[in-house]
Amino acid sequence: MGQQSVVAEFRDAYYSELDAGEQSALIAWLAFTGAWSGVRGITHAIRAGEGPFRNLSLGGEHLHHYMWGIGMLAGVGGVAVRGDEKLHRHPATAVTYGVGLALIVDEFALLLDLKDVYWAKQGRISVDVAIGGIAAAGSVFAALPVLRKVARRLRERGKETESQPAGA
Repeated sequence: MGQQSVVAEFRDAYYSELDAGEQSALIAWLAFTGAWSGVRGITHAIRAGEGPFRNLSLGGEHLHHYMWGIGMLAGVGGVAVRGDEKLHRHPATAVTYGVGLALIVDEFALLLDLKDVYWAKQGRISVDVAIGGIAAAGSVFAALPVLRKVARRLRERGKETESQPAGA
């Protein structure tokens, strides 16, 4: 049996251990985690006046990123209600859902208060840490079947290597 790269091990485990719904859930969690982390980084850079990013405005009104998230979730809802069956669990649908949800969750305080409390000091760090932790934990739990299979295969590969005589 030839040596497979770790990437190939993950790809094989992804397709053999997860059904289409589990694949979509994993993709959505990973998209949420990546998008939320990216948005946090970008918004902190904008606030600090660093990097190439700037706030988007139209007619003098700031366009908050939850608006894009609502639009993305509306699109996913349209696919769920009226889309072709194979689109329901398509990776693009899962990514759009995860990213859209991250954009909304990231500005949840603004939606609750209906005013821009995004940068208020009260609890901002704890909210960042909590949402980041939830995103990471959800991604890990969604990926557990894949991670278990890869770990099992790596252990088996190690045992095969140990049982082979030196110089074989």
